[in-house]
Amino acid sequence: MSQSPQFQQPTRSVAEMLDALVAGEGTGAHRHVRSGALSNGAEAMRNLADAVHFLCLLHGRHPGVIDSAARKAVDPVSRDWMDEAAQAFAEERAFLSKITAAVGPVPSTQGQDQCEAAVAAQRKALDMLAESDRRGCAVGAAIALTLDWRTIRVLLDISAQRLDMAPPRCTLPDLRETARLAATVADTPAAERAMLFGAQQLITQHSGLWDLLDARAASRAHS
Repeated sequence: MSQSPQFQQPTRSVAEMLDALVAGEGTGAHRHVRSGALSNGAEAMRNLADAVHFLCLLHGRHPGVIDSAARKAVDPVSRDWMDEAAQAFAEERAFLSKITAAVGPVPSTQGQDQCEAAVAAQRKALDMLAESDRRGCAVGAAIALTLDWRTIRVLLDISAQRLDMAPPRCTLPDLRETARLAATVADTPAAERAMLFGAQQLITQHSGLWDLLDARAASRAHS
């Protein structure tokens, strides 16, 4: 008896899996961003100001995720990418700090101390992730940050434009370089799993931040 041919789904590259993760679970997929709360309506600027301040709490200090991950990069491809990414993110950090200073105080919201404590815990989790000795984990977190930052940067640009500031050009590594790095580091199943784990954890922390900002916006709306 003849058997039906078995069709196998094509295997996705690690770069494709990282892209899918960020697209499906990252900043651009979050309801707070997709709802227009940061771009439409009378409360949009307050919500943007809130987001800017809390992004600064999470990513506005040195060393950050990429800086810590860079210390563990040893092969030439990783070293080159990390050097480029670290320098570019230093510029992003300066831009974020400049907007934070210009946007004014954090919007008054119930539970401010608890919110800041929650983000401090997230920052500690990211530090541990970026300092992981598990090969591929820190790189995965750094890659996910650069990928998700592209959407975050759109929000920062909107904030800057509303404050009559000229956004600088973003110089984070391009997608081709990033895909090459991912393929180079994920050269074993264990390294690939570690990379995807690091990326997933970074995106989970970002999603948690947007959950917090969404709740803060709802609290202000009902106060």
